[in-house]
Amino acid sequence: MNPSNLKPWRPPVLVYVTIALHVLALVVLLVYPQQWLWPLVGVLTNHVVLIVTGLWPRSHWLGNNWTRLPDTATQRNEVALTIDDGPDLDVTPQVLQLLDQYDAKATFFCIGSKAQQYPELCQEIVRRGHAVENHTQRHRHNFSMLGPRSMVREIQTAQIVLEGVTGQLPQFFRSPAGLRNMFLDYALNQLNLQLASWSVRGFDTRSGDAAKVKTRLLGGLRAGAILLLHDGHAARTVSGKPVIIEVLPAILESAKASGLRFVTLRNAAL
Repeated sequence: MNPSNLKPWRPPVLVYVTIALHVLALVVLLVYPQQWLWPLVGVLTNHVVLIVTGLWPRSHWLGNNWTRLPDTATQRNEVALTIDDGPDLDVTPQVLQLLDQYDAKATFFCIGSKAQQYPELCQEIVRRGHAVENHTQRHRHNFSMLGPRSMVREIQTAQIVLEGVTGQLPQFFRSPAGLRNMFLDYALNQLNLQLASWSVRGFDTRSGDAAKVKTRLLGGLRAGAILLLHDGHAARTVSGKPVIIEVLPAILESAKASGLRFVTLRNAAL
């Protein structure tokens, strides 16, 4: 990555407020030490807001975040299918076959360590016209608790791995479970990545009830939507079938009937 291509980082408004509040609290403590309670309450309240915001994947308060496609893509009746936590040796090939049947393109947010384990699968994803994007190197459950250096290192490692495997440098990033903290926007700026969450998710890692997952997704299927499913960590139906394989045909059929076209996030940005 060429540092000259980086745009200067502009902290989100909530980060500015956090910095200003901490400075103000310190000044009050130095000038009026007996009034320690109010600065403490203010700082604690601010940290609660930061935590809650980080637990809200679709929030824009901690930085630029794609929760739907750009207006130009919406006007073209485009939608995005995003598939997380792969590649998976069993599920991903089945997903690719279904996408081929409906001539639909998808964005696969892949884990770097899994891409190293199954490089041929990632290469096949790209060969079929889909996109592989960054879903961290190890999918750490404590990712949203990392500091700026550790966060940059985790994401950058996945960038190097995924580019090495596919020959394409990821342009989008999604954090594990969509959770983040105030340092993520800075980390993504350093790596020239765009954060993307979703418009609607099926909760298909938690629920094996394909009917409920399908209902959730169909309820949000409209132009400009970003849908979230999983090939990795996929829940199974009672019959043992991955939920994504059970619901995907109905999603693709419904989109086709509505005149919607599935595109990658990269193409939606054009």
